[in-house]
Formats: sequence, structure tokens, C-alpha cells
Amino acid sequence: MATIGTPAQQFVPVQEVRDGIVVMKDGSLCTVVLVSSINLSLKSYDEQRATLEQFQNFLNTIDFPIQIVVQSRRYDVRPYILTLENRLKEQTEQLLQVQTREYIQFIQTFTDQVNVMRKSFFVVIPYVPAVLAQNSGIGKLFSFLKKTPVSGGVVSNFEEERTQLEERMSVVEQGLSRVGLRLVQLGTQEVIEVLYKTFNPGETTSQASG
Repeated sequence: MATIGTPAQQFVPVQEVRDGIVVMKDGSLCTVVLVSSINLSLKSYDEQRATLEQFQNFLNTIDFPIQIVVQSRRYDVRPYILTLENRLKEQTEQLLQVQTREYIQFIQTFTDQVNVMRKSFFVVIPYVPAVLAQNSGIGKLFSFLKKTPVSGGVVSNFEEERTQLEERMSVVEQGLSRVGLRLVQLGTQEVIEVLYKTFNPGETTSQASG
């Protein structure tokens, strides 16, 4: 149980983010990959079945754990509305002014009534050195809110362990690409943003652009 005056950082299991790789306090590593999505409802029955079979084959192929994370964020449409208002001021044709003004009103009304959400899909790929694996369970990047992290771990050979992690990432990339998904490994700043949003779910919103 947290006590008054205890620094919040003590309960964050992340030691640092180095070259896009999350180094945990227990010495384990993990990488975060942004994954595209597929709308199965737009596919035929045969395409849906083939997609699910490929995903099943992927799960049966990997011999290490992964974590699939979905983050939902509400759009902040204010910058988009501001852009439209600036364009409205520049319009010289009356018809375009009317259409732009009506469109702004529609966006404002719609977003007041409906939460416009953006979903981001991530795959977290961990690597636990053999020495650590013998002494503790595999840490999960997004499960730190439920338990106190293990401290005192040390990454003895970062480059060697990163190579092992990259091999796992390659396996995941090949498997999911067969499903029809695109993967992008997050860089250091992007990982930090994901971590911040995870720890502060009510403070950040996605911005719509136009």
C-alpha cells in the first residue's frame, strides 16, 4: 500500500526507454509495435475464415508470450474546428461560406452527441534473460497498475538482449503480415507517449487534423 510522501516513480516498473526499447526495473526488456487493423465485416466469409486461420497459425507458431493492447482515445476536434473557421474567413464565395458554416455546425453537434474515438492497436513483445526467467515471472508492460514491480534488475548485455528481442519482433512481423496487418516499431518518443497515456488516461486526447 502506498504511503504519504512515496514518490509515484517507485510504482512504475519502467527503468528507461533506450533506442525504442523499454528496459524494466527487473532487467527484462520489451518492445512496442503499432499494428494496423482489419475490418472483418467487410470481407467475404471465405476471406474471414482465411484471415482467422492465418492468425491462428501465427499464435501456434510463436514460442514466447506477447501482449495485445488496445487503446481508445477520444478525438479533440477543436483544432479541426479552428482550421475550418479559418478557412471560412478566407472564403469569398457565398455558397462555399454557407456550406462550410453548416459543416462546422454539423461537426460540433455530432461530436457533442457522440464520442468520436480512435483505437490504436499495439503488440508488446517481451524478452526476459534466462537468469531473470528462473527467478521471476515475465513482466508485462501494461499490467504495472495491478502490482508492485520487481526492482533491482540489471541489464547485463543490452546489445545481445536487444538482438534476441529483434528476432522475436521479426517472427511477429512475419506472422502478422501473413494475416494482412502492417507493423511499425515505435521509437523512443512514441513509446514514452504510449506510457504517458497509459498512466494518465484522462489527461490526453487524440487530435483530429484536416
